[in-house]
Amino acid sequence: MKILTVDDSRTMRDMLRMALVKAGFNVVEAVDGEHGLEVLSANGADVIITDINMPKLDGFGFIEAVREDASYRATPILVLTTESDPAKKDRARRAGATGWIVKPFHPDKLVEAIRRVAA
Repeated sequence: MKILTVDDSRTMRDMLRMALVKAGFNVVEAVDGEHGLEVLSANGADVIITDINMPKLDGFGFIEAVREDASYRATPILVLTTESDPAKKDRARRAGATGWIVKPFHPDKLVEAIRRVAA
């Protein structure tokens, strides 16, 4: 299964890649929402994990843009963020997010969430 991770933090992308590769996933990465759209177009993805607070195109805009593409309307999108504001969580759901995970994440819980939404 191919996972696209979109986060402006190199450290977070590295942590995600290590955890996901260890769990047997193929990982492609993007540094912000704008780059995420380019990577998604070039590589595809079975599941997307995105941060919310990013430069150029934030997570909300990224999710909305992904959902506008018929090819990815059903692709699960998990938001992985430090945000815990219920209004932001609701906004992400309305944009098309499938789930919400607050950082710091536990690798096993993240893998479990990926498998659940991809089933």
